[in-house]
Amino acid sequence: MTPPAPPQARSERSSNIDRVGAVLLWAARRDAGWAAARLAGLGVPVFPCAPGAKRPLTRHGFLDATADVGQVRAWWRRWPGANLGVPTGPVSGLDVVDVDVRAGGDGRDALRRAAGQADLTGWAFQVLTPSGGVHLFYPADPDKVQPSWACGATHVDFRGAGGYIIAPPSTVEMPGRGLAGYRLVQVRAQAHPVDADQLRAVLDPGRAQRRTVLPPQQISPNPDVSQLAGWVSGLAEGERNRGLFWAACRMAETGHSFQDTVDCLTDAARQAGLPDREIHTTIASAHRRANSTPTVMSLNSARCVVEAVTL
Repeated sequence: MTPPAPPQARSERSSNIDRVGAVLLWAARRDAGWAAARLAGLGVPVFPCAPGAKRPLTRHGFLDATADVGQVRAWWRRWPGANLGVPTGPVSGLDVVDVDVRAGGDGRDALRRAAGQADLTGWAFQVLTPSGGVHLFYPADPDKVQPSWACGATHVDFRGAGGYIIAPPSTVEMPGRGLAGYRLVQVRAQAHPVDADQLRAVLDPGRAQRRTVLPPQQISPNPDVSQLAGWVSGLAEGERNRGLFWAACRMAETGHSFQDTVDCLTDAARQAGLPDREIHTTIASAHRRANSTPTVMSLNSARCVVEAVTL
């Protein structure tokens, strides 16, 4: 799956993404700790994830990511087998189109169809993922912040602000296959940002006309955490991210810390079928949104937030 060659335009951001690609290419001969220290040296923040998994090892997950080389080396001395996590968006200068291959569908088909209507040509390098999918890395757009989102029906997600990816040479446990690795397979010298809004509109043209499913009336304006967790655990596909976002907003608005929200809602969201990465990203986004609002939101105002937010 190779999109057409990119235009000749080149930003300053792309020069750093070239160096990131070189590190990940050489990482195949080294280890994640070596790659983490080299990326931090380039100013790209990183953090450790559990060996063979995608779960962050630090208390606040990707929010703890740093480009402090000393801290990075200390993490990998503590967890020498840790996987390499990299936050996406402006903080790292990296945006990623994440294409999954699952039993229920192949995101590569959707991406091929989208390539005729959305400009996907600016990728700097491609990483083959353990599922057989691919991560397309782009320089983050210096002129706008592009939030992460997921388009489950097409198996294509976007990792921008508020997201993270697992980078080579990390490995994860795959059912029936054992450990499988992330591997850089193509690098190009020229790159430009991808328009995530354009891509999402092509993949999911009916999204603008759909409204978010909100909690039923039996959930009170000031629910207790067990009530919120119980509701989140029963969310269906298509409702899960935005429902989790709503519940996390409610907890933030009523004085619960980020970690309290993670502890309360993670298991419930897992029961609903969300992966840990999306759970963490959604809760972090909700806390940022709630903490940027000077007054506690009512149910009606929360409805506006949930309908407007891009997840």
